Amino acid sequence: MKAEILDKLQVLAESAKYDVSCASSGTTRKSTPGSIGSTSGWGICHSFTEDGRCVSLLKIMLTNNCIYDCAYCINRRTNDLKRATFSVSELVELTIEFYRRNYIEGLFLSSGVVNNPDYTMERMVRVVKDLRTIHRFNGYIHMKSIPGASQQLVHEAGLYSDRLSVNIEIANEQNLKMLAPEKDHESVYKPMLYIQQGVLQNAEDRHKFPSTPRFAPAGQSTQMIIGASNESDKQILNTSVALYNRPSMKRVYYSGYIPVNAYDNRLPALKQAPLVRENRLYQADWLLRFYEFKVDEIVDDRFPDLDLEIDPKLAWALRHPEQFPIDINKADYNMILRIPGIGVKSAKLVVASRRFTRLTSYDLKKMGIVMKKAQYFITCNELTSSTISNTSPEYIRKLLTSKKTPKGKDNQNQLMLQFD
Repeated sequence: MKAEILDKLQVLAESAKYDVSCASSGTTRKSTPGSIGSTSGWGICHSFTEDGRCVSLLKIMLTNNCIYDCAYCINRRTNDLKRATFSVSELVELTIEFYRRNYIEGLFLSSGVVNNPDYTMERMVRVVKDLRTIHRFNGYIHMKSIPGASQQLVHEAGLYSDRLSVNIEIANEQNLKMLAPEKDHESVYKPMLYIQQGVLQNAEDRHKFPSTPRFAPAGQSTQMIIGASNESDKQILNTSVALYNRPSMKRVYYSGYIPVNAYDNRLPALKQAPLVRENRLYQADWLLRFYEFKVDEIVDDRFPDLDLEIDPKLAWALRHPEQFPIDINKADYNMILRIPGIGVKSAKLVVASRRFTRLTSYDLKKMGIVMKKAQYFITCNELTSSTISNTSPEYIRKLLTSKKTPKGKDNQNQLMLQFD
């Protein structure tokens, strides 16, 4: 491989590392005769299919040159950093070469904006089109759609990509205009709408003609930067719910602001990214999507921001002691989901198992329920622990937050502990 391409790779892979919208591929693309690649395997940047298989992605930018001067972006035009740009053929060659070396099984492609959105989008589309049609690359492709790009280019991108995404970046448009004066939400929502229309139309066409090529089969995603502006968690989660109400929206990602441009006085003076807040938002997002919570149950006017010390489900339970304890052998599924320490899988196991026997704490532990949390919020056959009803929320909170950090584990690992 040419040294020039490797030099560009070093620059543009570094520039791409701040985009986190690649945690889940959400599609399965079968291997076909004469094609190369698949949506499973191990490699550079790991992602996961909906059936749990791992996908390795080359996460790269077409260019880190950009006409915009966004305060929160390392690639803003006024920053003095090394710039590079791949030609279409170079990036296609790099992707195929990495696949042949067994480094990757897919591509995550983003870009700075050069000249105008359509100019940049057209070059990105040529990359994914050449991979699919000339090299018959059959691996997973996640492509970032450029805000402001035309409907024709967005539609063409969807024909060759598994997932498309458009970053909303800042939840509040007034704050977006302050930090990125050349951007607005309209330029983001338009391509989102184009993707949605393409997905819905494709589903209708495939119902009539099953051989119709699929359009962005893994749907679309977006990303919000957390901590670069003053939005409350309530504002952020309400924006997320509005986005999830769009039929094709699969994931909203939350990226803690990394203070890469500390010299800009429009930005908060952070020493490091707000990782705890980012993690709590992901947990709240999970409650909204899988646990049947509403935004105003997680955050409201009295508590507009998430509690950083405890996970949002536990915080809700401690604010509503009147709901507990819950009889694990009688409560309905929706209420069981709200018990701290019980996840979706274990809640379903509880409902299925109690038809045959009355459940004990031993049974609950075997189901994977986190009894260290759940014991304060439930009753069952022999459970004798004090519950929240005969102690107090403050006492339970103290019990659950007074544990010392286990030796040998860093803070980041602790942030990602399961919150069920």
